[in-house]
Amino acid sequence: MKALGSDGSNEGSLAATAAMKAPWRLLGGFFSSLCWLFFTYSFWEGYFDYLMERASNKSTNYASLVTAQLIVLASHMAGLGLPDTDAWYMIETIAEKNNIGYKQFIKLRGFLSHIEQLRIGYWGIISTMTQSISHGLASPRSPKDENQQPAEASVVGRSWGQSMFRRDTTSKPNSLSRVHRWTSDSGSAAANENGTPRKQDLLTAAQKKTQTSVRVLRGHSGAVTALHCVSRREVWDLVGDREDAGFFISGSTDCTVKIWDPSLRGSELRATLKGHTRTIRAISSDRGKVVSGSDDQSILVWDKQTAQLLEELKGHDAQVSCVRMLSGERVLTAAHDGTVKMWDVRTDTCVATVGRCSSAVLCMEYDDSTGILAAGGRDAVANIWDIRAGRQMHKLLGHTKWIRSIRMVGDTVITGSDDWTARMWSISRGTCDAVLACHAGPILSVEYSVLDKGIITGSTDGLLRFWENDEGGIKCVKNVTIHNAPILSINAGEHWLGIGAADNSMSLYHRPQERLGGFSSPGAKMAGWQLYRTPQRTVAVVRCMASDLERKRVCSGGRNGLLRLWEATINI
Repeated sequence: MKALGSDGSNEGSLAATAAMKAPWRLLGGFFSSLCWLFFTYSFWEGYFDYLMERASNKSTNYASLVTAQLIVLASHMAGLGLPDTDAWYMIETIAEKNNIGYKQFIKLRGFLSHIEQLRIGYWGIISTMTQSISHGLASPRSPKDENQQPAEASVVGRSWGQSMFRRDTTSKPNSLSRVHRWTSDSGSAAANENGTPRKQDLLTAAQKKTQTSVRVLRGHSGAVTALHCVSRREVWDLVGDREDAGFFISGSTDCTVKIWDPSLRGSELRATLKGHTRTIRAISSDRGKVVSGSDDQSILVWDKQTAQLLEELKGHDAQVSCVRMLSGERVLTAAHDGTVKMWDVRTDTCVATVGRCSSAVLCMEYDDSTGILAAGGRDAVANIWDIRAGRQMHKLLGHTKWIRSIRMVGDTVITGSDDWTARMWSISRGTCDAVLACHAGPILSVEYSVLDKGIITGSTDGLLRFWENDEGGIKCVKNVTIHNAPILSINAGEHWLGIGAADNSMSLYHRPQERLGGFSSPGAKMAGWQLYRTPQRTVAVVRCMASDLERKRVCSGGRNGLLRLWEATINI
């Protein structure tokens, strides 16, 4: 055995040899990975050909047939835990090779977006198939576990299914992956190809100074299922002297309604309203009263100041889904029995059944100035009534699945549906003016920006899209991908936009006043919204959101019974 010299020359020669071999080892590893990927792709391509040969219904459209088999292929890949980027590369390559087209590619994306919606359980559904495909995701925490781990920490264990259909911005794409960004608009207004917003969408700390705080509000012993923010319009607060403007009112599976005053730090809970026997589904209010609808088929009216139960309105034959407090001591309600009713609180009676739908009503909107009521639900029909004239104006047909959200401004009604589209309707003509069809999942929330005369849509695909009229049509001018879960709430004000998503992430968008009217083209108006701030997410599953834009507050209600109130102190 050769003795080592005192100068360590042998160690030096060994180190030099290792250094010379290192690049070759790296190159060898690269070629090994490349060979493995090629072999794996060949296997899955062969399996895809096998599925195509075994397909039972070959008379269908070829692109639809390819999409169906790719979905089966995707399920097998997810079950085997194939790495995200490798799985996406192979699915995308096979799809492009078979020329399935843009629409089928969007449908392919939407499959696991829908699976993710079921996993979250926004409508109370968690299937065993969903759990097997979306493995590796953190489960909801218990109500006592308030110090929840940020969602960013759980991304590492996320299944490839979610990142395949909603670009996972937390991990860098594989160098071998050829991922393309499919958007409805030109690349200038959309996000970058890795899914992150462009620089113009983000505001640096130097541009805006802020102090943010997220408070956890405890009180409910069951999941929070309804959340309402008292607006100045509801309480006729013209000069800003009403203290209840800005209150949040929540309902829960614990059958209680709670009133929260955000200005009372540490003691925000102002009152607990008891009377319902089942889950609360809808809440509204005015200057002196709070009204709620429940699965117990009743509508309860409380005094806001004393928390005393004033009236119990009974007449629906199924769970109540919508309530709206009107002027003149009247209440509008809609339920799963398909009826929309008007009540007089003073006499405790139903004064009119405004209309009947063929199935459950899920959303409702009323215009106080015109007396026009719009409602949509499981029958995929948007119904328009003129309450003052006592007649139905239109049955708006076009959607093919449930209508989840509805918004009415002037002569325009906007609806969002499970068929992945939003539609613009003319009330006076009873016609569909536009179909917005660029989401890859059910549309849960729609909003109208009065200032820009534009539309914002939010979907289970986690995307937020800004739409605007352009040369007689409507197009998507901005596509935002900062949320990784279904968009539950969109609230647009004059200069602020509040967003809430099912992963408990919240964001605010700002339209600087000095920029209003300063754009050179109409197509730039909606694109002028800038992301201001989004607080840290948690793994708690969220069911409802509400926002107070005047005070820059966004509140979420979770399945663990907790409310998270985010308040941004802004210095622009």
